Amino acid sequence: ASPDLWPEQLPGVSEFAASFKNPITNSPPKWMAELESEDIEMLKELGSLTTANLMEKVKGLQNLAYQLGLEESREMTRGKFLNILERPKK
Repeated sequence: ASPDLWPEQLPGVSEFAASFKNPITNSPPKWMAELESEDIEMLKELGSLTTANLMEKVKGLQNLAYQLGLEESREMTRGKFLNILERPKK
């Protein structure tokens, strides 16, 4: 008999494993219940990409997030200079 390597129950693992043991049913998993059709289409699109294309998509999203951060920083600085963000005095 081999020793138990993971004697403690990890949160969420048993539910995740049970979802694969159950026979395939027509009802979608719990996590898909809140998804809209656009979200599902996006998942299908991302799932069909090759590894290289997926990495390119991720890099594009990282660049977009960086550009948005720069733009937000400029707008916050602008608001500071215009005293838009100043708290009202009591």
